[in-house]
Amino acid sequence: MPKRYWWVIITYFIMQYSALLIVPFTDLIPLNEADILVYWTIFSFSLALVIVLLLMRPDMKMGSARDASGAGQIILWSFLGLFMAYFGQGLAAMIEMELLGIDPGSENTQAIMDIARYSPIFMIVPAIIGPILEELIFRKIIFGEFYKRMNFIFSALLSSFIFAIVHNDPQHLLIYTTMGFVFAFLYVKTKRIMVPIIVHAAMNSLVVLVQYNIDPEEIERMLEELQFIFIGG
Repeated sequence: MPKRYWWVIITYFIMQYSALLIVPFTDLIPLNEADILVYWTIFSFSLALVIVLLLMRPDMKMGSARDASGAGQIILWSFLGLFMAYFGQGLAAMIEMELLGIDPGSENTQAIMDIARYSPIFMIVPAIIGPILEELIFRKIIFGEFYKRMNFIFSALLSSFIFAIVHNDPQHLLIYTTMGFVFAFLYVKTKRIMVPIIVHAAMNSLVVLVQYNIDPEEIERMLEELQFIFIGG
């Protein structure tokens, strides 16, 4: 694996735990802890995205594969991919509930929505910045490197499982793994990392917007009645 890929992965994990660096200085910042969390998360994700894009400039200069999808196919597979991702998520949720006895609802998604309701500007992280970073890292780099050495099924499952673990929502590993598998399929099918980025961002944006505009108690009632789960990746 190229050295720059390791730096991309390191940048991502530093970003994930960077909030620990400012904990000792929160008393010196003239903001409450919630505001500090929001602004630091936006700053750290944005900075990480800039660094990752700079590190991956050589990949951008290489151009796309000859048989990569054109504009029309990108649009088509983006629409199809969104339905595939939601179908996969729904199927995984049914398996979790019916076979594994796992209740619907995601602590990870709920935590994100609590922050988004407190400060709507935070939505830019799960809706745009996060999906770009995660697709570059988990599909372009991690899946891509596995795919050079293994067949699609194993490389997609392994990279998607890592993707699921990083989301720190152990109850719903199956759902996150399924979503990652769909994103990997779209990447291979179109040979365009832009397609899983679009689908991932659209999926997260819809989840955030729907949950933002519905009262949390109403969402819980819907989950109990419909036995379905809405999770962003």
